[in-house]
This record gives sequence, C-alpha cells and structure tokens, in this order.
Amino acid sequence: MRPVTAEPMEPLSASEEALVRALGRVIIVLPKLLDHDLRERAGISLTDYSILMHLSEAPDRQLRMSELAGRSDLSLSGMTRAVARLEGDGLVKRTRCGEDGRGWYAILTPAGLRRLEEAYPTHLWSTRRRISEHFAGLDEAEITRALDKVGCAGD
Repeated sequence: MRPVTAEPMEPLSASEEALVRALGRVIIVLPKLLDHDLRERAGISLTDYSILMHLSEAPDRQLRMSELAGRSDLSLSGMTRAVARLEGDGLVKRTRCGEDGRGWYAILTPAGLRRLEEAYPTHLWSTRRRISEHFAGLDEAEITRALDKVGCAGD
C-alpha cells in the first residue's frame, strides 16, 4: 500500500467526524427501516419493490438483466435470484435478448405493476417518515447535490 499523500493530514474536525458517523449510520440503518416498513405493511421487500419500480419506469417496462442489476445496486447473480423469485410469483417474466441471444430481459407483468401500485402508498409513507420529515426546512436541493457528489465520487 502506498500513502495517499506525503504531506501530514489534519484529523477530522468534531463536526466532520459527526457527519461521517451519522452518514455511516444512515447508510446501514435506512435501507433496513424502509425494508421493514414495506415488508410489514405491504408484504414486499425493498429489493423487490426497487426492481418493480425500475422496470415500471423503463421503456416497454423491460430492462436487460445487467442494466437492472446496475440500477438496483445488485450483483448480476443477486439480480438473477431476485428476478427468478419475482417470476415465480408472476410479477416479472424473462425473455432472451433478440439482439445478441446471450442476455436476458426482465419484463414487468401486469400483475407486477399492480403489486407495485399496491405497495406505493406504503413506500411513500415510509420515505416521508424515514427521510423527508427529517429534512424539513433545509435546502433539499443543496443536500441532494452534496449527496450526489458523495455517491458519484467513485466514478
């Protein structure tokens, strides 16, 4: 391993350290809370909701499995397992890509769209309760820009 810089670095200030720790907690806890709310009130996991949501927003309600995995922040093998489960429930179907024959499309079924629409009020309630209410009165656009910079820092 090589050092990041040869220059001595200042330690984080108390406010920087507090921000880093709070953000770390949010990264770990928030998905668990949203998943809990969706499972308890709508009977669907956050992962499944996210897959259905991305498919509902895609042209013809279909995406290549690799693209869907990227949008959902899942590995391709994780996406394959999740879509197989959703396919078993009749919410998604898979079909071979006509362009190259190697890839697969995940396609949202009418039952999948209904399931997403049924879960949407719970997702909206949970999102407002767990996220939006805590930012009331703050500059949401500025917060969004800062979080986007953090999220895209690895790109």
